Amino acid sequence: MRAFLTGASGFIGSHLVDYLLKKGWQVRALLHLNKIQREEEIEVVRGDIRDYQALRQALEETDVLFHLAASLGSALISQDEFYQINALGTRNILKAAQAQNVKTIVHLSSAGVLGSVKENEVAAEDYPVNPISIYDKSKLEGEKIALRKALEGMNIVVVRPGWVYGPGDRRTFKLINSIAKKKFILVTKGKTWQTPIYIQDLLEGILLCAEKGRKGEIYHLSGGEVLRVKEMVEVIASATGDKIPPFTLPLFPVKLAALTLEKIFSLFRKEAPLNRAKLSFFIHPKPLSIKKAERELGFAPQKKFKDGMVLAIAWYRENNWL
Repeated sequence: MRAFLTGASGFIGSHLVDYLLKKGWQVRALLHLNKIQREEEIEVVRGDIRDYQALRQALEETDVLFHLAASLGSALISQDEFYQINALGTRNILKAAQAQNVKTIVHLSSAGVLGSVKENEVAAEDYPVNPISIYDKSKLEGEKIALRKALEGMNIVVVRPGWVYGPGDRRTFKLINSIAKKKFILVTKGKTWQTPIYIQDLLEGILLCAEKGRKGEIYHLSGGEVLRVKEMVEVIASATGDKIPPFTLPLFPVKLAALTLEKIFSLFRKEAPLNRAKLSFFIHPKPLSIKKAERELGFAPQKKFKDGMVLAIAWYRENNWL
């Protein structure tokens, strides 16, 4: 099978490259500026997701397109750039795939399109969308474009992952590192629900979506455990041999501090160490139901959060991150 990846230099994308190569796939990847490991084992296409003609040429003889490229949630990224990459970039790559008669497309969206799931509810794929951040709003636009293309006849499946973690993930590492260095204090009481998923389980689910996913359908992929944020940070602390402080920080002053830091750091074109986007994990629950993926795809995540976190932390230590 011949795969084409966008977003191959990201955390999920780089792991997906490794996964597909191990499965014996031929892999071609669109890279903009970054490099990735194992470039000598794949075909690299240098280009921009906004360049339709380049995409059309690059997608020749592709069986499956895995569209992961996204402009991520940095406060330094303009609103226009979010939409240029996450929405219009999606339109470009799907138009090019349609022109090349690509058989199957897996589009990675975000659980953030749901906004904030109500207390004591776990969101199925038909849960009302209500994105909060500009990143999540632009991802929803990309998702809508993908679903419209599916209605036109393209074989497109949409994936919304849970809270993805694993070896090499820089977002998770920031949280782990702050706990290990005893710089972490829980915001609110940590009652917000999340559904983590180990990277290897996500890759299995993505491939199942490519093989068995129904055209025009959305699939939630998480590890199956619905955990409070407090439970998650306690698991991380246990795996690093630490403890989190017994007291917590109230939300209002932390949000005020985040807003203030955003404004100060924006003057110097730098990312604030604390901003409102980073608080989303603690205050906006996004628990995902995977019943549909289990039923239709045979999706069966293997790693419990505590076991996956032990593996991730071992990797960080072996690679001198911790």
